[in-house]
Amino acid sequence: MSMTANASEQIGFIGLGLMGHGMAKNIVEKGYPLTFLGRKNRAPAEDMIARGATEASSPTEVAARSTVVFICVTGSRQVEEIIRGAGGLKAGLKPGSVVVDCSTADPVSTMALATELAELDIAYVDAPLSRTPKEAWEGTLDTMVGASDELFKRLKPVLDTWAGRVVHIGGTGDGHRMKLLNNFVSLGYAALYAEALALAQKVGISPSRFDSVIRNGRMDCGFYQTFMRWTLEGDRDAHKFSIANALKDMTYLEAMAESVGMANPLGNAAKNSFAGASAAGKADQFVPMLATHIGSVNGVDLSPSKPA
Repeated sequence: MSMTANASEQIGFIGLGLMGHGMAKNIVEKGYPLTFLGRKNRAPAEDMIARGATEASSPTEVAARSTVVFICVTGSRQVEEIIRGAGGLKAGLKPGSVVVDCSTADPVSTMALATELAELDIAYVDAPLSRTPKEAWEGTLDTMVGASDELFKRLKPVLDTWAGRVVHIGGTGDGHRMKLLNNFVSLGYAALYAEALALAQKVGISPSRFDSVIRNGRMDCGFYQTFMRWTLEGDRDAHKFSIANALKDMTYLEAMAESVGMANPLGNAAKNSFAGASAAGKADQFVPMLATHIGSVNGVDLSPSKPA
């Protein structure tokens, strides 16, 4: 066991997807006992078993074997089912245990779940993620955590196994609120870049000429660079985040704005870029491919030029 692991914590993990598999791998590698929920896609499960993790057949079974359970799934509807559903976490969690929700979720749902679990003396913490599956595998994700000071201190060593940057943003719910704000900025950029690239091509300026001005200038950023790798290089894996998930997150942002009575016109505009692509059958494509779609709608070809 590594020196970083607190031997008293037994970790549970639900959601061995693109992000979750790397996170779970790092928790085990750094010395924590881990029980995970198996899934149809056997490759991540077999990999985790080979690393010494234990497979469970229901969330209740994961809960019964764990003091801290991480959930890393698509969004609030899935999280609610995992906690409240038949064979759910709620049936197996012991008083004093913690559920850590790493999904990008609806904060209204988060607060309802937190209240419900608090009645059973179970804490609910939100720790949504930023960055990509590559960083999940390397253990260098960003996370913004909503938790009490005491809980944050307890969880920090475990979070450090898979995150390079851990920001304690506030109490329960603040992690999910901040994540929606973070994604408003990033997905807003994506909508802007896609439209700008289409307009550039329309007036005769190629993506590479466009890029020669933006890259290394004041408007450059890490998100721009991963976004552009599809259009410039045809790298479909540069940013593995689906248009369907982008639409979900912008819909949660809209609900959050509505819950406080705020008009959110730019958020709605960005949401509709993804809604249009989704309606056109592109939901399973990744966010950088929005540029190709916006181009095609406007009669220009932004599909990546073949590598020389």
